[in-house]
Amino acid sequence: MSNPELPVVLGRARDAVTPALRAALDTLSAELQPMAAYHHGFAAADGSPTGGDGGKGFRPALAVLSAEAVGGRTEDGVPGAVAMELVHNFSLIHDDVIDNDTERRHRPTVWSLFGVGAAVIVGDALLVLAQQVVLDPAKVLGLGRAAADAGSAVSRVADATAAMIAGQALDMAFESEERVSVARCLEMEAGKTGALLGCAASIGAVLCGAPGGTVSALDRFGVELGLAYQAVDDLLGIWGDPATTGKPTFSDLRQHKKSLPVAAALEGGERGAEELAALLRRSELAEADLGRAAVLVEECGGRAVATEQAKLRLESALGALASASLLPGPASELVELANFVVERQF
Repeated sequence: MSNPELPVVLGRARDAVTPALRAALDTLSAELQPMAAYHHGFAAADGSPTGGDGGKGFRPALAVLSAEAVGGRTEDGVPGAVAMELVHNFSLIHDDVIDNDTERRHRPTVWSLFGVGAAVIVGDALLVLAQQVVLDPAKVLGLGRAAADAGSAVSRVADATAAMIAGQALDMAFESEERVSVARCLEMEAGKTGALLGCAASIGAVLCGAPGGTVSALDRFGVELGLAYQAVDDLLGIWGDPATTGKPTFSDLRQHKKSLPVAAALEGGERGAEELAALLRRSELAEADLGRAAVLVEECGGRAVATEQAKLRLESALGALASASLLPGPASELVELANFVVERQF
């Protein structure tokens, strides 16, 4: 199955946000800036500039659209968009250390090039920079003044980051548990992925001073979209094409992750669930074992459950969006972006 066409808003948001993101990274110390620029795809390992691939850009697009959807300008959402991108990339740099991943976006990861200590400290720097961007966009980005609700926006960033970290901690804890219920898995994914997408989908509206009901609806949209996003990521983590995803075949199974398909397969009670549990108890899995585990996850219904969750969460996200009073143009782009999240293959 080929990837659906990229929504136009991803490119439009990238054009609006990338110069500001570069400006933010340029404020980092001379020791940190080269590593941050490398991770974001703006520089090679030797510091030379590159065209680069900064990732999908879903979160910046959501932030920009949430500002436009409540009548704000594109630039009103840019500080929130940059903050979301910085928090997201802080988590990616640290995740690569935790997971011992040596490749991301078809390039060596930061820790594998510069060392674990350097990766930890540059990730920390991105997290602090995200707060500075929202509190003082004029100083960090050279963009206007701080929004009237900058404090509320920073509070939302902090709360979403805390929920994301708690979700990541739960995800790590699951690796040592033989079985995890689907309900607990969804709780983990709501924190790990949903909270930040909820913040991204509402922070532009917050910066524009939108009413609380509108902000809440956009936040619910983002959280539900985050659960749909993670369900698709979980599917790709087992059955995705490495040439497209940039990750090894069966990557989540290699790491013994209790992702949604695995949790559902183990909870299903089919005969194959015991064989799957026995395989996952092994500290390391050979390629043949990984292939067999993937087959068992599908036979025990895990793939079907994750696929259905992606569909249900998308419907819930679109319902939340429809409940808000938004400008039709940006609202339709939010719908297009949501549909793309579920249909993507990377």
